[in-house]
Amino acid sequence: MLLVTWDSVLVAVSLIVAFIAAFTALDTAGRVAVSRGLLAKLWLVAGGTAMGIGIWAMHFIGMLAMMMPMTMRYDIPLTAFSLLLAILTSIFAFAQGLQGSHLTRRRLLRGTVILGSGVVAMHYLGMLALLIEPAIHWDLRLVALSVLIAYGASGAALWLAFHLRHGESLLLMRACAALAMGVAIAGMHYTGMAAAQFSAPGSMQHHGMGQEGLAVWVTIITLTILGLTLLISMLDAQLRAARLAARLRRANSELRQLALHDTLTALPNRVMLDQQLSTQIKQATLYDQPFALMFMDLDGFKAVNDTWGHHVGDRLLVAVAERLRTQLDADILLARLGGDEFVMLCPQYAATQAEALAQRLVHSIDAPFELDRYSLRVSLSIGIVIFPQHGRSPQEMMFNADSAMYHTKHSGRNGWSLFEPVMSAVAQHQLALANDLWNTLECQEMRLFYQPKFRAGGTILMGFEALLRWQHPRRGLLMPDMFLARAEKTGQIVALGNWVINEACRQLRQWLDEGNRDWSVSVNLSALQFHQRDLIDTLRQTLQRYQLPEGALMLEITENIAMRDPQFSQQRIAELQRLGVKVAIDNFGIGYANLLHLKHLEASELKIDRAFINSLRADSEDATVVTAMLTLAQSLNLRMVAEGVETEEQQRLLTGLGFDTLQGYLLGKPTPAERIGEFTASTPIAPHFPDNVLPLTGA
Repeated sequence: MLLVTWDSVLVAVSLIVAFIAAFTALDTAGRVAVSRGLLAKLWLVAGGTAMGIGIWAMHFIGMLAMMMPMTMRYDIPLTAFSLLLAILTSIFAFAQGLQGSHLTRRRLLRGTVILGSGVVAMHYLGMLALLIEPAIHWDLRLVALSVLIAYGASGAALWLAFHLRHGESLLLMRACAALAMGVAIAGMHYTGMAAAQFSAPGSMQHHGMGQEGLAVWVTIITLTILGLTLLISMLDAQLRAARLAARLRRANSELRQLALHDTLTALPNRVMLDQQLSTQIKQATLYDQPFALMFMDLDGFKAVNDTWGHHVGDRLLVAVAERLRTQLDADILLARLGGDEFVMLCPQYAATQAEALAQRLVHSIDAPFELDRYSLRVSLSIGIVIFPQHGRSPQEMMFNADSAMYHTKHSGRNGWSLFEPVMSAVAQHQLALANDLWNTLECQEMRLFYQPKFRAGGTILMGFEALLRWQHPRRGLLMPDMFLARAEKTGQIVALGNWVINEACRQLRQWLDEGNRDWSVSVNLSALQFHQRDLIDTLRQTLQRYQLPEGALMLEITENIAMRDPQFSQQRIAELQRLGVKVAIDNFGIGYANLLHLKHLEASELKIDRAFINSLRADSEDATVVTAMLTLAQSLNLRMVAEGVETEEQQRLLTGLGFDTLQGYLLGKPTPAERIGEFTASTPIAPHFPDNVLPLTGA
């Protein structure tokens, strides 16, 4: 047997190469996990190539470490084929083990067989490439052990490559795994080489590649491929980190935009306004400079929402914001607080400059807005405060500007007002009233008054319309126009509306029990109530609680509410009809009702708006319009109700035209439930009220 010794330095180098190959493979496996499509396939090929070259290089460096008493030579085709085989089997094994979100046993076993077989074939082909005579004799036990080690190392390599593809703190874990993989692969090779026995005397054939040439090629190929793969992987990681940082910067910028700007108009929002206002107060205090704050609100915006819907209202707000922006200098901050409220911060503006700008803005908004087929008109009410005369803190300035704006609204709208101290007192009065509104139901301060509804002749009492009043403990009896708008804005209108429905049904049940079998009661619904999800359930429970007959309860919605979303209105009214609740269309004639939609709404009554009744004369155009409405109602089997009847002439004319039901001051004013006994089925026209009953206006 030939004496064989080992170069410890080259053995160590082979272990290092195996470690580098394993680490490169694990690193590229991580690239595969975070890539998609063609890029993932490229990284798969790169990782398999690096693994195959590493295994091949480690084997031949191990061969070079084997010191024999002759110069070793290698068969070039077999050596090249062993390299190609190592690369291809590594790539196919990686394809089995790294693709997909789960590594099944079948895929792991398949990849292990492919990679293990490739490693074994590459090793023994490499040994076969050694041009030595006589041929090598093999220790079959060690050969079998090397094959088992190859398959075990391959399975471990694939399992580690899959489970270390991504996660936190992977560098140290990959290094440890690569070390274990390198030792396992090296163990297989040196076990296989230990199985080789060389007979003496031995000699090398003269053709093939020499030991020095093989060392050069192994070094060049290994360092080039592994070095490039690691370099590309590191560059890819840097690029990914840079892209991630750029995306984070963009995300932070977008979050800041969302946090500080209104999503509809892209104007600064309340948060940004508060920041800028605080900064402006500090700067103005430091340099003793004035500035103006303007609080603006659109007049007529609610009517646009009620008539055309919120999608048109939103488009109008965007158009208003754009028109306001065109009137402003770059240093003026325009913010939207929400709804139709805007605020402007004007640095270094005195009262005269602020008033001139306000006048220009009012004039600008007064022009119509053309939005496709809609021609919309709104106006602007502005309140102005100047620092420091009208406030030295952000809260004080905002409150006073809001007070001045409400003064403009109560003074006719479509204009501006410079703040005066008396305005603050009025605003505080309104604010206190709004705060009191939250407790009114709990304190049982709400009252229902009932206005009678008569047959057109004025002698048969048919029922009542329930009208809400607030018995305020300090301010007396308040009409709905004092608090309903605020209740709608805060959402309290739903709770108030539910209370009204329950109380009206309770009172009607009492009247029915007293023998008034033909009476009914009607209740007005706000837009929020009409659209609330649990309206049907609330009504069903109330009707069951008081056992009201079908048709005894009628709900009144305005024409604008009904026409805002005709399909929803048709569905909701059908649901109410199935409950046995009738529906009346109130304020008919002043909106934009589509007759085809009106036909499908299945309402029971149309209430002509009192604007027609007030100006009604026998030979007037209004009489012609009302006659046309009556004809329409008759064709749709709708009862016609006229409200606001105040004179006997109006009553005679309306009765002659063919109205079914009349309602108004002439026939009966709103009165508390306990006074309803004054009315009887034979009540004459204009029934008499006792002197101690205060007549009240309808809602």
